[in-house]
Amino acid sequence: MSLLSELPKYWLDGAVRGLHGFRRGVGEAYPAEEDPAPTTPYEVVYEGGKTRLRYYPAVGEPLATPILICYSLVKRPFILDLLPGRSVVETLTKSGLEVYFIDWVPPTQADSWRGFDAYVNGDLANAVRAIQIREDVEQVSLLGYCFGGLLTTMYAALYPDQVKNLINFTLPLDMSVKELPTQALMDKISPETLKLLTEVHGNCPSWFMKAAFDAMAPVHHALDKYVGLYRGKDNTDYVQMFDLFEKWMNSDVPMAGQIFREMIEELNHKNALVKNEFQIRGQAVDLQSISCPVLNVVGQHDDVVHPQSSLPLVDLVGSQDATNLVFPTGHIGAAVSTGAQKKLWPQVGTWLCERDMLGR
Repeated sequence: MSLLSELPKYWLDGAVRGLHGFRRGVGEAYPAEEDPAPTTPYEVVYEGGKTRLRYYPAVGEPLATPILICYSLVKRPFILDLLPGRSVVETLTKSGLEVYFIDWVPPTQADSWRGFDAYVNGDLANAVRAIQIREDVEQVSLLGYCFGGLLTTMYAALYPDQVKNLINFTLPLDMSVKELPTQALMDKISPETLKLLTEVHGNCPSWFMKAAFDAMAPVHHALDKYVGLYRGKDNTDYVQMFDLFEKWMNSDVPMAGQIFREMIEELNHKNALVKNEFQIRGQAVDLQSISCPVLNVVGQHDDVVHPQSSLPLVDLVGSQDATNLVFPTGHIGAAVSTGAQKKLWPQVGTWLCERDMLGR
């Protein structure tokens, strides 16, 4: 059977998944129980607010400082633990890290009031405290992915004494960078549109987040992935990987109305965080207050968050140990590619190990 005759079937399957994703979280709670089974075993050690805190034990002798992964708010987190050999969580545990992971509980309409204050001063602070008590430590290392990196960066600025190390990857920081479709799109959301969207839906609905994310993927990328599926259809591992990736691509989650408004009005339109003009509960989020070691992982070919949006972090923080690690991958490749698992994340583990030893 030819490729051209097969493509309509693949596209139809993708369209059905996309339509199914549009309903999620609109008039009902988001069905997080539909996530694929985890690759790496974990236990839930704390629940509170919109936080479900997972714990993944280290393989072998653990480092002294546990790490907390703060995932993005707009999709489900299984992309970071997709398959054996393609799991950030698995690689970090094999580096000797006690890994904690925030599985954000998707917001309902009753959560539309939740802004950066609720997520940073509330949920993230409570998760850190739960780890400190459980591990009997004063500090934790933080790892933020994409939007989650904004939350960890803000936390490190507001609570510098609580953070041992800060690692971000694919961080959307400098919103003056408009080279990519998603950043330009967010810049075009008028105050009237923003008000209408959140007044009608309470939260920013998942279908809007999906539309924004799809704007990042040009048509040739969509075609390439189905061509790849056709060519690899006899490879069980490839097909499984494709299926899980498609599920993740359609796992869009609503964003609480208040944090969406703050993101658009303050971070996107005013670039307030980079200008040190952003405040949470009346307190300035001063990036110069970040004094811990900082590792900023940047995807050289990132077509979701432009590298130039991420790179300024090391010049804005107050740390004397701040490094950009530019890796030849894209936004998603940094999480799931074989190259990233073999080369990038072991480097991150080594970087943490070196600073863990220095702190003893």
